[in-house]
Amino acid sequence: MLWPYAATNDDIQRYMTQPITTIHSHPAAIAAVASAAVFLAFAPPIILAWAAGGALLLALALCPPVLGLYLAVLSVPVQATLTLPGGQTLTQICVALLLVQWLRSAALTPQHHRFGRLLPFWAMMIWALVLATGFTVYAPPQALRETARWGVAALVGLLAVDLLRTPRQWLALALCLLAAPTANALVGLWQFASGAGPPTFKIAAGLPFVRAYGTTGQPNSFAGYLNMGWPLALALAIGGRGRLRIFAAICTLVLLAALAASFSRGGWLGAAVGALALGAASGRRAAYGALGVVLAGALVLGLGAAGVLPGPIGERVGSIVRSITFVDPATTPVTAANFAVVERTAQLVAGARMLADRPLTGVGPGNYTPAYGEYQVGPWYASRGHAHNFYLHIGAEAGILGMLAYGTLLGAVFWRARAALRRVQRPALRALVIGCCGVCGAVAGHNLFENLHVLNLGIQLAAVWAVLDGLEDN
Repeated sequence: MLWPYAATNDDIQRYMTQPITTIHSHPAAIAAVASAAVFLAFAPPIILAWAAGGALLLALALCPPVLGLYLAVLSVPVQATLTLPGGQTLTQICVALLLVQWLRSAALTPQHHRFGRLLPFWAMMIWALVLATGFTVYAPPQALRETARWGVAALVGLLAVDLLRTPRQWLALALCLLAAPTANALVGLWQFASGAGPPTFKIAAGLPFVRAYGTTGQPNSFAGYLNMGWPLALALAIGGRGRLRIFAAICTLVLLAALAASFSRGGWLGAAVGALALGAASGRRAAYGALGVVLAGALVLGLGAAGVLPGPIGERVGSIVRSITFVDPATTPVTAANFAVVERTAQLVAGARMLADRPLTGVGPGNYTPAYGEYQVGPWYASRGHAHNFYLHIGAEAGILGMLAYGTLLGAVFWRARAALRRVQRPALRALVIGCCGVCGAVAGHNLFENLHVLNLGIQLAAVWAVLDGLEDN
């Protein structure tokens, strides 16, 4: 029965004789439509673009909030390459859209909200950054922007836990976490093969290849973004099912190839830590296999340091051993062979001086470069933007309180990862959890040599943390 009652003959007769109201009976509507048509016909292109963009945003604002979450993750690779009118990036627009969608949904359909067990640790981290911002004497606007970047990452991570409730939604997030870095990896592979890059990115004289740098602009940040993707891809390629498994296998090959093409030493070492974490999360047998891979990598490092490996690859591998040695940047003679090592050490020493001078709250979030001139070592007057070690870097910018807050947040993430490995048993979802454990290990290892909390890469990482915090075996 399609209707709650059966129509009678009187109902049908009344319906057939009822006058039909059309736009022709409303002169005001006719005038409004005609005015809009005339305006659009003679409006300049920029007005039409704004009108179309506004209509699109309005339509998207009425969509389910999970769409905004997916768009925010997918927008990360293009944030630095596409700036909208008003100076806003696509990522900023997507995050604002996510917030509007969530607020609209929460107002219209009141329900129980959950933000996961990482909420107090996110709050502790933001509080430490706000406190450091209040005490900075260098560039408060830059400190506010850096704090806001962390706030955006926290917002995405917390809303992901609240919005994603079904396995299909979590796996859709996983597809976004793979698709975005894989697309960026394809750009990096094209750069590597075509030689489309700055002369300073040349791998070796006489060769057309350059270090892959994707849309991030720097090979090391690019490698960090890839380290946020390939462990997840590999885990889903092994434990996934059907088309998901095929897609993940393709992503794994592309991401690892681009990671190799980045020639990022920190990225390679981070990948080794990620492989260990991936193996440890997969079980004892897989852990032994991952350990074997890492030991093989250590053998390659030894061969590179001994000068056995040929060409630029041997030089790059050998430089990894040299890069983890400490030299005095104020007195060490600089040569072409040791330039990168001495410069890296100079940035580390400057960060340590900042922490020692302002131990409680640091020089302020995002203020490493504005403060660098007071803490530079010898002739190394140019800041690289970070201390080449994020754990020291967060101390330099947010003091001991910032270091403790970040360390506590990171510890809470690994605690939730361990809990997720116990509670999630469905094959595809468990593979998702294992892959996210690998990502956490790779990022933690890579951050020993880099700052991966830049360029809103924190959105990708916060989404990974949300999987470990909120995914249930339902």
